[in-house]
Amino acid sequence: MDGEVVEQILLAVDGGNSKTDVALVTTRGEVLATGRSGPFAPQSEGVPAAVEVVVRAVRQAVANLPEAVRQAAANPAGGGDLPALAHVAAYLAGADLPVEEEALAGGFTARGFGDDIVVRNDTFALLRAGASGPWGVAVVCGAGINAVGVSPTGQLARFPALGRISGDWGGGLGLGEEALWHAVRAEDGRGPVTALAGLITTHFGASTVEDVVLGLHFGHLAEADLMDLAPGVLATAAAGDALARSLVERQAEEITVMAEVCLRRLDLLETPTEVILGGGILAARDPLLTSLLDTSFALRAPRAKLVVADLPPVVGAALNGLEHLGASEEAKARLRSHYEHQPHQP
Repeated sequence: MDGEVVEQILLAVDGGNSKTDVALVTTRGEVLATGRSGPFAPQSEGVPAAVEVVVRAVRQAVANLPEAVRQAAANPAGGGDLPALAHVAAYLAGADLPVEEEALAGGFTARGFGDDIVVRNDTFALLRAGASGPWGVAVVCGAGINAVGVSPTGQLARFPALGRISGDWGGGLGLGEEALWHAVRAEDGRGPVTALAGLITTHFGASTVEDVVLGLHFGHLAEADLMDLAPGVLATAAAGDALARSLVERQAEEITVMAEVCLRRLDLLETPTEVILGGGILAARDPLLTSLLDTSFALRAPRAKLVVADLPPVVGAALNGLEHLGASEEAKARLRSHYEHQPHQP
């Protein structure tokens, strides 16, 4: 900070299904400190509890601030554990509908984060982190799947993203559930033989697939544990198992169609447009899934430019926050440069 007093700090938040990342950033694009805490889950835990997950990450970040900066940014309204903030850019899993965004923004205000708060779905942070500018399309395929689009004029395209009830399919949990379904039927004779059965028993250390089903039924295993099967499903498909490959093909189809619909809604199918890919499944750059996506986009959206995001989504949240505060291009470049020279924690 070259010894200067910090006058304005923004808080960037990427609240995801598996972790919550925060960054305290000046309007010059300098990253003062970062923090990480657990999953952001307002649907299951409630808004106040979800906001406290962010508070824990902010406390960690504040503990890493130089003493002079910490004192200069003291915020009595924040209850002693929050700095004074010029703006909060919160990009959150579970902020799927406007009413949810409003409720979460209210939760942040009530907890003392200030009044200048923008809450959006975390997929918008992925888009800004990976795109060369503020518009384009992003598809996240991690625990679940979602997509958003922003046109050059600011028009939005998005989905409710409420899971199967809103037409979604795939992501780690979806792939795990489908793998288990096929494995059960392979074991009991209702379906064709598949190596997915062996994947299931090996992964869970079980004698039979039925044992895994009963473990889920009686609560000895959590449904979320099925997400961990996704890398195995991809590997089983690459090894030639027909059913596993069909799941990967369907996943590629879902990713493509979500991006295609966003492009069509925004009238961008004929315009060269970046499509940012992120989330654990896409960030892994699996060769089979990547090849399938290259083929399907070439057919369905040939003007799209596929980009796997290299920077973490919290960078996108911070960039959006800097733009909200009218920061310079130099400030945004400084922020990007900071993260480009840091190891990316998945």
